Amino acid sequence: MSGAVSANEATEVDRLAAAALAGLPKMSFGRLRALLAAAPAAAAWAGVAEDRGFVPRALGGDTAAFAGDWASAARRVDLAAIGRAHQAAGVAVHLLGDADYPSVLADDHEAPAVLFSRGDLGALTGPIVAVVGTRSATHYGQDVAAELSRDLARAGVVVVSGLALGIDAAAHQGALAATGAPPVGVVASGLDVVYPSRNARLWDQVATRGTLLSESPLGTTAAAWRFPMRNRIIAAIAQVVVVVEGHRRSGALHTVEAAIERGRLVMAVPGSVRSPASEGTNALLADGCQPARDADDVLVAVDLERTGRSTTPTPPRGAELGEDERATLNALDWQPTGTDEVLRRTGMPLGEVAVILDRLEEAGLARGGPGWWERRRRR
Repeated sequence: MSGAVSANEATEVDRLAAAALAGLPKMSFGRLRALLAAAPAAAAWAGVAEDRGFVPRALGGDTAAFAGDWASAARRVDLAAIGRAHQAAGVAVHLLGDADYPSVLADDHEAPAVLFSRGDLGALTGPIVAVVGTRSATHYGQDVAAELSRDLARAGVVVVSGLALGIDAAAHQGALAATGAPPVGVVASGLDVVYPSRNARLWDQVATRGTLLSESPLGTTAAAWRFPMRNRIIAAIAQVVVVVEGHRRSGALHTVEAAIERGRLVMAVPGSVRSPASEGTNALLADGCQPARDADDVLVAVDLERTGRSTTPTPPRGAELGEDERATLNALDWQPTGTDEVLRRTGMPLGEVAVILDRLEEAGLARGGPGWWERRRRR
């Protein structure tokens, strides 16, 4: 750390020092930003490790406990080892104010002082729409999130989400299904700690096609308090935030609050009034939020038009359905309906209805599962 170094070496040392500062115990967004505002990262790291009053001067107030704990922790850290870990994980470190820090985030009043990325930051170019919602999503919600994200990506819109279960995962899967704008994922853990673990393949796909972002250093687990912090980053980089499904107290509403604070447009997908998963989104609509019925509504909001590059086969229109097919389709709800209820509504025998339902599913008009069927929006 001492001695003359070239500008490039100094920049690398600053980045590793900043990554090390981010990993100190009880480091928060505000404390890290204050430390790096007080001195260049390498100098701040040295000041913390030497425990000669730098921390109280940078943070103010009674910070003696922090200073002692951080100094003790810092003396056990090997910056070279941190550099090797980032290289092995394919993770880059970006300091606020550096040329390679994403410009779409740099001007935010809560921009992370240190940002970690995996993938190509060029993915953050162009219109960006956040597609978020509950982890406990219905089939309807996941279908809508995937279709919406697929169509947005196909139209050249970057879809950003949080890589959690439910709506987040469906949004990323939909964006990946399109040949178009790359996906962006913002996560709450370190970029080497996949959370939830079942999304490991999805993480890799997003990083390969687009980029992953986090303000948490390598090795950080996904503590609950980190998710609202992650959500502010999603809101900050998106022009529009679309909530597909959300319970009354859904974490997605944190993203909504952060978006409103930043003057971003918030849209909500209408849902069944009987579905708890749509309580939050329907409440947003009742409060005057703009509805997002499909990608066209969102494209209008970001001042884009459809490119007409759809590759989805066009199913038969309603007018092309036979009488029994139409009756069966009308017997389905937009939420899962039990097969027994479908039989009761159509009044037709099981064998006949089963054949019709298979045809409707093949045409993309219905979707089935164990003991249930639901209607799908015609594309």
